[in-house]
Formats: sequence, structure tokens, C-alpha cells
Amino acid sequence: MTASLPRAATASSPLPWREKLAYGVADMGFNFYWTNVATFLLIFYTDSFGISAAAAATMMSAIKIVNAFTDPLIGAAADRTSTRFGKFRPWLVWMCVPLAGAAVLTYTTPNLEGDAKLAWAYGTYLLMMVCYTCVNIPYNALSGVMSADPQQRSTINGLRFIFAFAGSTLVTAATPDLVRWLGAGDDRRGWQLTMLAWAVAASLLFVVTFAGTRERIAPPPGQRNAVWRDVRDLAGNRPWMVLFFLALIIMVTITLRTASAAYYFKYVVGRPDLMRTFVPTYMVCAAVGAALTPLLTRWGDKKTLMIVLMSATAVLSAAFYVVPPDQVWLMFVLQGGLGLVLGPKSPLAFSMYADTADYNEWRTGRRATAMTFAAATFSQKLGTAVAVAVIGSVFTALGYVPNAVQASGSREGIVWLMSFIPAVFATLAVAVMCCYNLNGGQLARIQADLASRKPAP
Repeated sequence: MTASLPRAATASSPLPWREKLAYGVADMGFNFYWTNVATFLLIFYTDSFGISAAAAATMMSAIKIVNAFTDPLIGAAADRTSTRFGKFRPWLVWMCVPLAGAAVLTYTTPNLEGDAKLAWAYGTYLLMMVCYTCVNIPYNALSGVMSADPQQRSTINGLRFIFAFAGSTLVTAATPDLVRWLGAGDDRRGWQLTMLAWAVAASLLFVVTFAGTRERIAPPPGQRNAVWRDVRDLAGNRPWMVLFFLALIIMVTITLRTASAAYYFKYVVGRPDLMRTFVPTYMVCAAVGAALTPLLTRWGDKKTLMIVLMSATAVLSAAFYVVPPDQVWLMFVLQGGLGLVLGPKSPLAFSMYADTADYNEWRTGRRATAMTFAAATFSQKLGTAVAVAVIGSVFTALGYVPNAVQASGSREGIVWLMSFIPAVFATLAVAVMCCYNLNGGQLARIQADLASRKPAP
């Protein structure tokens, strides 16, 4: 098969399991990077690299915002790539080594001081995030051109997030020990070598995905390639606009709790060792939730499921506020519950992005799959920037001091970052999702109409 085979010939056929697995494993590799950044990078900068929480939060937020604007550019470039291997798959092998190198530099502490050291942090983190985008945007778009069947899309995205959560579990469980073991008493060297190990493993997984997948859906013949038209199409695509804001809000919700967890167990609970099992508990339960996604989509439509899941997220997050610091078992119960309800969120959302790409082609006669996913990750990165900015603002306002006993106000702020603040954002996500207007019946009609437009094989 090649990337240019007609939609009617292959795009609606069931995908072989070996191809589904080959697609999914790359998301484990992405989480070797993403989970390290989301869970450990802020505390690496404050407690090992040696910059203040305010400087680190400002830097990370600024880079996320700048990097967010590179997403549409890379999406446009991927949509216009033309090779015998397809549009999106080649990026996985072209950029895996530059990404690995940039990640190692990000977790390297140079012998610099003051502004020079901060400049190193800005430069290396930006380089890593741009390289990450160059691999991740085409990978996301690949799920939209492997199959035209919405149920198949739900299945492959459910599977990829099982691998994603497995990767996150490995990172959160193993990284603290790897840092100690590889550093042999030098945490700075430990972080550098730990990131090198994760980067090599991720690169191998990206190659597996390149070799084991195929692209089956191509843009309509004769489609014009003006980037401004892609942007205009998305701006007029109501379902996509809803998902854009939904992704931003959900990313704020998740990042607030993920980035605050290390501080919570270090300064509120007094048990930093629990991080090695707390976040993995979420990841294991999220993997179970992701695995259930294809079954859930048979029970209800994606919009209803997303509303129910985010409502449950709000309730469980708010409940965290009343947990006493010595009730560790209850923290883990709530964390597992959050994993179960948020696990299906990602496969549902990425399947819906692919649906909006079909909707856009049906409505305009043009297809821009990578741009559709790129603009979605644009909103996710803005959401991460907002979350990190909130954390930095709270810490600065309440007098956070690294590696010291925290004042009562600082401790209370950390608890709010784990409970009520993410609960508010989860409630906002429910309100946004109510505006989504694509349902199963409409998608079936769109697929039938698109198939009828294609030339016979």
C-alpha cells in the first residue's frame, strides 16, 4: 500500500493489529519527553539547575507560548511534504536525533552564572520544544490518514494512549531512581544521563512507527496549497474551534496537578518518595480508561462522554482539598479515580480532531490534516503555559522557598493547586464541550459523501 491509494480502496477497511501497535508505540516515546518536562522540569530548574521558581516559571511559560506559534508552521510544512513514504511518517526519522540532542542539553547544567545560565535554559528548552513539535505534529496527523472509519480512529487513539500512559508510568516511577543511580551523588549529572537514556529509547520507538504504518488518505486532487486558506478554513470550522478551547482548558487542568504533585509530596505530605508511585497510579488507571474508550464510544457519542468525564474530573479534583496530609491511601484513591475518568479524554479528543479534518474537507473541498492537529497542539501548549504561569504566580505570591520548610500560606497554595483550581478549569471544559455540534449520524453522512467524491479504484 502507498499513501496515495484511493479512500474507497483502503481507508475504510479495518487496520491490522500490527499496524495499530506500530502506531501506538511512538506515543510511549513521546511521553519519555513530555512526562519528564511536565513532572520534573520545573523542580529540576529550581532545585538542581539553580534558578528561582519565578524565573523558571516565566521562562517555561514564555517558551511554551513561542513554541505554540511554531506548531501551525510545522503543520503547514508537514501537509506540504511529499515523499514516497507519505507526508507525515518521514518526520519521525528526520527529527528524532535532533530532538534527543536538544533534550539532553536542556537537562544539562552548564558552568555559568546569572543571566548566562538563564539564557542557556531559554535556548535549550526552546530548541527541545521545537524539535519535539517537528516529530509530534506529523505523528498526530498520521492518525487522521491511516483510516477514515471513526471507530478505527477511536481504537488506534485509544491504543496509543495506553502506550502513552505506560510511558508516563515508566518515567515517573524510574526517573528519580535513575537520577540517583546515574548521578552517583551528583544530581546534575544524573539528570543529564537520565534524559540521554530516555531519548535513545524514544528514538528507537519512532523508527518502529515509521516502519510499521501507512498513510491512506490524501488531499483532494488539485488542492491549492495556500497556508492562509488552511487557517481560514479552521477559523470557520465550529467543531474544531470548540476542540481548540477544550484542549487549552484541559491541559491547564492536568498540568496544574501534575506539576504541583512533586511540591505537594515534598512540602505538604513530607514524603517526596511517594511521587514514584503517585503519578504512576494515575497513569496505570488512565491506561485502563484509554483501553475502555472504544467500548465507551459504542455506548454514547463522543460529546456526551467528554462532558461526563470532565464533570467527574471537577468533582474528584475538588475532593482532594479535604484530604489530610496523613491520609495517603485516600490521595491514591482519588488519583486513581482521576486517571480512570481522564484516560479516555485523550483518545476521544484526538479522534474528534480527525473527524473535524473530514468535516473541513466535506465543507470546503480542502484537507489540511497536519494543520488541524498542529493548531490543536498550539492550544495545548498555551494551556501548559497558563498552568505554569499560575503555579509560578502562586508560589511567588505566597513566598515559596526551595528546599526549606514552607510557610502556611505557601503550603495552602500548593493544596489549592492540587484541588480547587484545576476543578474550576474542568468545570469550564464542560461548558465549552456543550457547544460541540458533530454527532455520529452526521459523521456517517460526511464519510459517505467524501467516499463518493473519490475516483473509483
